[in-house]
Amino acid sequence: MLEWAELLADLDVPRSTGELSHRHHLAPATVSYHLGVLLRSGLVRRRRDRHRVLYQRSVSGDRLVGRPLAGV
Repeated sequence: MLEWAELLADLDVPRSTGELSHRHHLAPATVSYHLGVLLRSGLVRRRRDRHRVLYQRSVSGDRLVGRPLAGV
């Protein structure tokens, strides 16, 4: 599977770049690059939690990975 697709699939809960790097055995810079592409594509959203930035799939990202929408 492509790295970006694996990262997107793993973002059903908020995760930091460091968490994703550790979970997928990728360099933090690689994870950061892919998250930037996913963010600009509208497939993930990000929010700051104190000193961490957390990423999670957006509704569009959920659709892409085949997650059903709530209430549908």
